[in-house]
Amino acid sequence: MKRIAFYAPLKPPNHPVPSGDRRMARLLLAALAQAGFAPDVACRFRSHPHGEPQRQPRIAAVGARFAERLAARLADPARRPSAWFTYHLYYKAPDHLGPAVAAALGIPYFLAEASFAPKRAGGPWDVGHRAVAHAVSAAQAVFCINPNDRACLLPLVADPARLVDLPPFLDDAPYRAAHDAHPALRAALARRLGLPLETQWLLAVGMMRAGDKLASYAALADALRHIADRPWRLLVVGDGPARPEIQRLFAAAGLENRLCLLGELAQEDLPQIYAACDLMTWPAVREAYGMALLEAQAAGLPVVAGRTDGVPATVADGETGLLVPPGEAGAFAAAVALLLDDTERRRAMSARAVARIAARHTIPAAAETLRRIMEPCL
Repeated sequence: MKRIAFYAPLKPPNHPVPSGDRRMARLLLAALAQAGFAPDVACRFRSHPHGEPQRQPRIAAVGARFAERLAARLADPARRPSAWFTYHLYYKAPDHLGPAVAAALGIPYFLAEASFAPKRAGGPWDVGHRAVAHAVSAAQAVFCINPNDRACLLPLVADPARLVDLPPFLDDAPYRAAHDAHPALRAALARRLGLPLETQWLLAVGMMRAGDKLASYAALADALRHIADRPWRLLVVGDGPARPEIQRLFAAAGLENRLCLLGELAQEDLPQIYAACDLMTWPAVREAYGMALLEAQAAGLPVVAGRTDGVPATVADGETGLLVPPGEAGAFAAAVALLLDDTERRRAMSARAVARIAARHTIPAAAETLRRIMEPCL
């Protein structure tokens, strides 16, 4: 079995803080294994300077030393990988290891979810910007999880065929099982939380932290106040330092009595929550593609989300949910009200969502793409 050296410069797969990024790193390891490879985390060095661009040169120098040591260690035939695979790099978290190690060992270098921002050239993040350009140019193939990355990556690759679409994916089995058990799961959750069964349940899933997540919660509170005359409840999965501010936002919108805060839940508990609800609602401010949106659909939960970044590649507008232009609170509220009023349409979207995820967004589908592209290069 061919070894693959795996590296995630932003957040290693064993990082203690849950996030969509950590989740996709773990899913990629599973997909590589199912594709017939033997992936192993090569290094846990984080290249992110935590908002301090002046630290970039020092981080790059440390990365170069790590790369030299790794290349020497992996040159041992008992440890030598057949390829290097880096997941998620951008100007704040470039790959200072992979290109150097792959060149030293004479092995192919692969990337997944690389983004390149030409506007960063010459600015305070220029060191990371140039490192990303170098990595993309060196890659045998770049797997595009977010299709919005393609346009800026294209000038960096010698052959456009090196950009390969890899739709975001998950293990859909527990979500399908939860979907099939919807009535029982809903009744059990109603008893546990004291929620009336006849009331429609909206769901939001997201870490409670400053930045885009907080902006999404703010947009959600702004939208839902427009339909406060309806007897819905909002279940929220997530926690973090911004929780008090998020609670204040919903209180200011007059919605504090509509909230049911579930806190941070284990991954294995999420399918039952998705399957028990009526509608996923998430503005998805600057969301790359939205793992929670993918999970919701896998459990048969229709989605109302913002039409942002890679979300249209995850949610089929009009088929598995409704997408709304960002910043339009009234339009978002109208889309939620439309689906709450149309039970048959929600059921049809639910069935299509489960089928679409099973066909396009699973570990076996991703494994086949990885195997097809990588195997001939090894």
